[in-house]
Amino acid sequence: MTISYTREVATCSGLGVFWKLLFRWKGSIYKLVWHNLSVYLVLYFSLSLLYRFVLNENGQEYFEQITIHCQRFSDLIPVTFVLGFYVSIVISRWWGQYQMIPWPDSCCLFISTCLQGNDDRGRLMRRTIARYMILALTQCLRMISVQVKKRFPTLEHLCEAGIITENEQKVIESLDEKCIQHPKYWMSLVWAGAVVTRAKKEGRIKDDFSFNTIINEINKFRSGCGGLLAYDWISIPLVYTQVVTLAVYTFFISSLMGRQYLNPAKNLPGHEVDLIVPVFTFLQFFFYMGWLKVAEALINPFGEDDDDFETNWLIDRNIQVAYLIVDDMHAEHPELVKDQYWDEGIPDELPYTVASEQFRSEAFIGSAMEVELSPEEQEIVILERIDEEDEGEADGDAEGGLELNDIEIGENLLPTDPVTIQNGTRRNSFRSSNATMRESIQSKLHDRSRRNSDRSLMGMLQRLLHRSSTNVSSKAHRKSTKRRTRRLPKNLSRASNQSSANVSPPTMSKIPTKENETVKMSSNSSVNTLHTESEFPGRSNSDGNALMVVRELLKDDLTQYQGSINPADCETKEGSKDSTRSFKTWKKDLRSKSEAFVHTKMLKKKLEKVQAVQNEIMKELEVELKEKKEELSRHSVYPEEVTDISDVVNLLETKTNELKKAIVENKDLAPDTVATS
Repeated sequence: MTISYTREVATCSGLGVFWKLLFRWKGSIYKLVWHNLSVYLVLYFSLSLLYRFVLNENGQEYFEQITIHCQRFSDLIPVTFVLGFYVSIVISRWWGQYQMIPWPDSCCLFISTCLQGNDDRGRLMRRTIARYMILALTQCLRMISVQVKKRFPTLEHLCEAGIITENEQKVIESLDEKCIQHPKYWMSLVWAGAVVTRAKKEGRIKDDFSFNTIINEINKFRSGCGGLLAYDWISIPLVYTQVVTLAVYTFFISSLMGRQYLNPAKNLPGHEVDLIVPVFTFLQFFFYMGWLKVAEALINPFGEDDDDFETNWLIDRNIQVAYLIVDDMHAEHPELVKDQYWDEGIPDELPYTVASEQFRSEAFIGSAMEVELSPEEQEIVILERIDEEDEGEADGDAEGGLELNDIEIGENLLPTDPVTIQNGTRRNSFRSSNATMRESIQSKLHDRSRRNSDRSLMGMLQRLLHRSSTNVSSKAHRKSTKRRTRRLPKNLSRASNQSSANVSPPTMSKIPTKENETVKMSSNSSVNTLHTESEFPGRSNSDGNALMVVRELLKDDLTQYQGSINPADCETKEGSKDSTRSFKTWKKDLRSKSEAFVHTKMLKKKLEKVQAVQNEIMKELEVELKEKKEELSRHSVYPEEVTDISDVVNLLETKTNELKKAIVENKDLAPDTVATS
């Protein structure tokens, strides 16, 4: 019963198209308002005749006072605000109820596609599922729609219409006797789900996905029916409807007196003219009352108004379409033939008729496609980039430098020239005749190192390496997973083995990790020497060996960070770029080299600290060696046998000179090992 006028307003031309709709009667505002307007006109003119011809002078004065009072306070009623907000809620609710109506088309399409079988059994299953869905919708509409209730007042009428069978009618009636207080529109959908399950067991539904899809569509259909019942159950709050109705009717009741024309001879304010017929008052009544009537007509679209939903037509349409999809069109399609554009592939354009030629248009490509920029505006603006990580690393380097400077070496620890000690000759008789003497010397050196544990140079070296290990480590270190071993010269190893017959030789090793590479320190050593064994049992020799390893590690890191970079490189290449490379590649390389230069400078500072510590160890070695010679001479021992320690000193001196030369001349360093932070 919905009134459709879409065709009449399809094209707006001339004076408009809405004026064509003003002459319609069915579903119009005139049909809704004329009863109320007639009553209002009768009451208004009755009061006007009473004032003009019935009342005496005193009565007319009293009537005039009431008219002026009603005119003054009638405008205080917020009719426009209350009525407009109410009608907007009603319109939203009306459209929401239409969208909630369930349609069986999708479910029937899945049933026809997924439930296989051209025999009577398969056809029976498909038609039964479709009929159960229509039965659920009809049962739902019988509870909310007056039209459907008048068409199917009882289950017998549904049985006569062929929507249910006699057996199904008995089952529904028996359940109504057991549980009559609840709606049971969903009962037929439960039966439909059972039929789908049976079809799955019989192999007519091939996979679980098809089975789940059909069940989900049945559940969606049930949700639509439940939503319609929820709209019918939960209405707009009654108090709001009462407020709107009272506001409109009280406003026009007060206007019956407030809009009366009074005698202009009395010069009353606002009553200088007597038009007898209040045209604008009638128009105001027409609009406000028509607005209220729209809300009354649409608040329940399942009634018998002109604009209510055609629910009876909905039932007829759904059952016809459902049977057509699941039965007549099951597994049927036209013959497969090549289309008209088979050889062409993609048609350029479909043909137009003479009448539609005027509507031909070009493809839309976007409004910004026509915007053009000048070459000057297309240039890229280079902004200075400051990364938080870079700032943090710079701060860390500054802090690390301060920590290294905090190490107090003292005046007596100033760098000195390396001490050169000549190698002596070895004698086999020394090892057999003086084992007791060696043990006494070692115990003496051990006691001395214990006394000096608090001011141990190796302890300071350990703290130095511990503080700077994070900044020194690089990506190249993380890639290395093999253990590095330090091989000493053969004569040095042989001498150390001879001098440590009764001492278990610990092994010095550098422990590689993924994050950084550190030298482990022993927890039981009083001077925090290396954790693993040194081939030199004395403290001084162990310190010298550890220092060599540290020097080698720092040299490797310096080699990886140094590369071929220098301050002049960074300054000269910063303002120019290679024309063969892109701008991004040039900027990335420049930034990487600058970062490598910073790391190189930091490593040089650390090497200077290590050299200072090395020189101090050499001085101590010289002093200790002199003491050993004196003690050995007192025991008539060949002192040349213990001078093999000089190999360590010579090796340290050689490595130091090589490292200095490599740093100054930038030689023997890999040019392509610049690592980014």
